[in-house]
Amino acid sequence: MPTPQPAYKRVLLKLSGESFLGDIATGIDFTRALSVAREIKEVHDLGVDLAVMIGGGNLFRGAKGVKEGIDQGSADQMGMLSTVINGIALQAALEKAGAATRHVSAIEIKSVAEPFIRRRVIRHMEKGRIIIFSAGIGCPYFTTDTAAAQRALEIGADIIFKATKVDGVYTSDPVTDKAARKFRTIRYIDVLKKGLKVMDATAISLCSDNGMPILVFALGKGGNIKRAVLGEAIGTRVY
Repeated sequence: MPTPQPAYKRVLLKLSGESFLGDIATGIDFTRALSVAREIKEVHDLGVDLAVMIGGGNLFRGAKGVKEGIDQGSADQMGMLSTVINGIALQAALEKAGAATRHVSAIEIKSVAEPFIRRRVIRHMEKGRIIIFSAGIGCPYFTTDTAAAQRALEIGADIIFKATKVDGVYTSDPVTDKAARKFRTIRYIDVLKKGLKVMDATAISLCSDNGMPILVFALGKGGNIKRAVLGEAIGTRVY
């Protein structure tokens, strides 16, 4: 039986910080992080160039900080540093799984991560290294969703994979609305018009302007990243 071939050559995977929670309420469950890392490596072993944009919501959310009285700039900087911690954890997990990696931070923190230099990042990928992006784009007021869209365009990705807790995009929150209907495909403009929680409006607009497709699917207990890479019909495709 022939080996399945990837449907994409270069992918940017957007992972939330909650991907590392496992059975804990906050922080990093390294067993869970290692499980995610093994799944990422399995996809990389198919010959796919992979970059991961990591969030930090398991440690600190800028929006929550603002609600508690921290100014937006400071809260967002705290959130960016949380993603750096997650980036270090993911790099450790990937290397434990046997993958070659480079951790690239949008804020200067040379002792733990490289600065973002577009040509260098692309060269790392050409050499078979998995890229971990942290600190978003290094600026307050911009989410890691927007950063994922921007970096995907900069590295020439074929698609953005957004791995979440929900198995696609729905007409409303499927957790609270049992009548919520799942979209198999949806246009960027409809995501914006309907106010659907896929990625923030800036990220959707950036993808729309540059024709960058997004596939939203549940990370689940393993295997869905590979299914997505192989072109199986999972999740919701935003185009």
